[in-house]
Amino acid sequence: MPAKLSVNLNAIAMLRNRRDLPWPSVTGIGRLALAAGAHGLTVHPRPDERHTRHSDLPEIRALIDDEFPQAEFNIEGYPSEDFLALVEKHQPEQVTLVPDDPAQATSDHGWNFVADAALLMPIVRRLKKGGFRVSLFSDADPAAMTAARDTGADRIELYTGPYGSYHSDSAKAAKELERLGKTADAAFAAGLQVNAGHDLTVANLPALAKRIPALAEVSIGHGLTADALEYGMAGTVGRFLKACGW
Repeated sequence: MPAKLSVNLNAIAMLRNRRDLPWPSVTGIGRLALAAGAHGLTVHPRPDERHTRHSDLPEIRALIDDEFPQAEFNIEGYPSEDFLALVEKHQPEQVTLVPDDPAQATSDHGWNFVADAALLMPIVRRLKKGGFRVSLFSDADPAAMTAARDTGADRIELYTGPYGSYHSDSAKAAKELERLGKTADAAFAAGLQVNAGHDLTVANLPALAKRIPALAEVSIGHGLTADALEYGMAGTVGRFLKACGW
């Protein structure tokens, strides 16, 4: 089965937040994405609420529950106590933990699964006890997958930023793709499932999907939102689904 598509709504929220107005509607755009066939919605509610606001979360949860019960809600963020409280309140199907500093513009590296084990293991246990699927943001590092598994997580999310950054250098992109592929191979061998996200586009998704055919999910925000300015949200979701292999 091809990778499922989760639409990251952060870029939509950031555009909304440029003005003290209710549009574009984060929930309304999420509805368009799900109606067009997206399998889920992703948000990253940072402490300063500079894009997704805490007030968006109950609306997105209700949208999925009331209109698209087959879809999934994925909340990602650094596992502070405030973040964990948000997760436990709004009950996403998946929680993706990222090692972000609150001041970072965007996620730009994965966890050090050995050095961060003492932090991650009790948090993963807590989340899994609450019934959440847990995914951990990961660099392309095959040797780290045993330590990733030992945290107790269900999945890793491959950080594909370096792959996306080589959009104009096919040789470097191919080298980075193979690093991602070998990491996915090691993750599968360790018993983990694999997601991917960051700077994925209609152009670079097919090669990723071919190299990692068992990829479970891709979470895409910036590139998808940029394409939506040209093709509309519904048309763009269709383009990304096709790029995933649907």
